[in-house]
Amino acid sequence: MIIDISQGLSPGMAGFPGDAPYTEDWTFRIGPGCPVNVSRLSLSVHCGTHADAPLHYEPGGAAAGSLELEPYLGPCRVIDARGPGPLCMPEDIAHALAAAPPRILLRLMDRTDPKCWPAGFRALAADTVDLLASQGALLVGIDTPSVDPETSKALEAHQACRRAGMRILENLVLEHVEPGDYELIALPLKLENLDAAPVRAVLRR
Repeated sequence: MIIDISQGLSPGMAGFPGDAPYTEDWTFRIGPGCPVNVSRLSLSVHCGTHADAPLHYEPGGAAAGSLELEPYLGPCRVIDARGPGPLCMPEDIAHALAAAPPRILLRLMDRTDPKCWPAGFRALAADTVDLLASQGALLVGIDTPSVDPETSKALEAHQACRRAGMRILENLVLEHVEPGDYELIALPLKLENLDAAPVRAVLRR
């Protein structure tokens, strides 16, 4: 069984305020003298479901195209981490980490209209990232736009991931996924110079 946990990309979808929007157009259309349709697109690499590379939050950090693929492929655990607070704290997920595989996906919010920015979305406390690192996590994935609050300048959760060498997936779609263990397949595009890469993320059970 394969479960798609990727966010669809289409014009009008909400992106981080101030970031480049997703747009699409046609270079060629089937018609007299043209046998094919050929489309083109423009987008931020943080649009939709994507993998952050260290270059996003570390000067001189690794770009998306140079990342090892192991963290993005293998056993994972989906945890329902919704709650009233602005940050997911260690105590919110500690009960679900016994014998956990090294990839953790956290459901932090209820599904919202993809064309509306989820202002005030729930993010991760740096201590929560530290807890995952202590459990041997290679990757953390979330269903919100960032592991840090949208107004954060210190990016404490991103920096905790940097210190731990942990990879980050953002903008997953998890509202239709039952908590439990799965196989994650979420390979980032090989963008050799950029700070993030779109991902088609799926779970297999």
